[in-house]
Amino acid sequence: MNLGLVLTGGGARAAYQVGVLKAIAEMTQAKESPFKVISGVSAGAINAAYLMSRADQFGIATQGLWDLWTRLHSERVYRTDPASIASLGSKWLRTVGMGGVFNQKRANHLLSTEPLRELLAQELSLERIPGFIKNQSLKGIALSATNYLTGTAITFFDGDDSISEWVRSTRLGVRTTVAIDHVMASSAIPVFFPPIRIDGALYGDGCIRLTSPVSPAIHLGADRILCVGIRYFRTHEQTIDLNRNLKRDDLSIADIGGVLLNAVFLDSLETDIERLERINRTLSIMTDEQKRKMASPLKTIPVMALRPSQDLGHLARGTLKEFPTLIRFLLKGVGAKEDKGWDLVSYLAFEKAYTQQLAELGYSDTLRKKESVLEFLFGDPSRVQSELAR
Repeated sequence: MNLGLVLTGGGARAAYQVGVLKAIAEMTQAKESPFKVISGVSAGAINAAYLMSRADQFGIATQGLWDLWTRLHSERVYRTDPASIASLGSKWLRTVGMGGVFNQKRANHLLSTEPLRELLAQELSLERIPGFIKNQSLKGIALSATNYLTGTAITFFDGDDSISEWVRSTRLGVRTTVAIDHVMASSAIPVFFPPIRIDGALYGDGCIRLTSPVSPAIHLGADRILCVGIRYFRTHEQTIDLNRNLKRDDLSIADIGGVLLNAVFLDSLETDIERLERINRTLSIMTDEQKRKMASPLKTIPVMALRPSQDLGHLARGTLKEFPTLIRFLLKGVGAKEDKGWDLVSYLAFEKAYTQQLAELGYSDTLRKKESVLEFLFGDPSRVQSELAR
């Protein structure tokens, strides 16, 4: 069986995933990764790439991710020094204020992510991935990004020879050797982080256009898929109550930015899982003869989603004081405060005061679901050790 793992994300919120993965490693005691297919998008691509490059050391890999995220500082992700901020700020002023009078390179991002590239170069061992595919430790790996020039969701993948490239109306899969540029492109938060050039095209965060985040894992041959999202599940009653009672006299850029980023990062996974579950239900009531007559053959693919038990944006309240002084000043300028604009802040809060909270929440959420997680991954918790021994 080819177990699939889908990691979405959204900036610093992806720290939640490392807690989930650490709990799974402890629950299964797996030496090698139990996931033969791994697909990552946005900041989930960073976690996916880390796991891919250590597929032979699942426990060590999950602990390494835990250590990385729970000791993180913004300075290791984007430049916070006055010179860098001033340089980018002046470029924006020229771009917006000069009306295109001068033939200049226009500003298209707010923060420089050179520190993140350096961090990934230190932490990732992507050159090991082809070997894991060759010895069948991995069947396929995928990282998705958005082509800014065409608006297409591009999934860069590598895997065994049975996997073919694919084309759909708004997305396609391209076989390649996964590199740091693909990780950087997938996790480049729009407007905040710079586009990444790959083969002449410019790419940004994969969540912008990937409306079917589960699909790459299916194309890579996953038979059963575990998805780790970052969206807190609200009941219908909570949604009604929130929209009925929340009132405010003003609206800041930070408020609007938070809503926009939530739309990019939070909605597509839930919708895609609902679609897959609906297909599974339809197939369950079809006869074998009806299935054979289908123009495009389909198969039942069990899916499980692990979601935060708390609102990750809400947990970012009070973290603004942890930001570097200049970044904190700029965020306050667009309306972020200790009690406002925290959705926007949460995506940029690469500070251990926040990421450690999320990692610990992911860990505890998953341990509470131990039996159901093991049942899903292996069909029967009593079979766990025998499955992992193979």
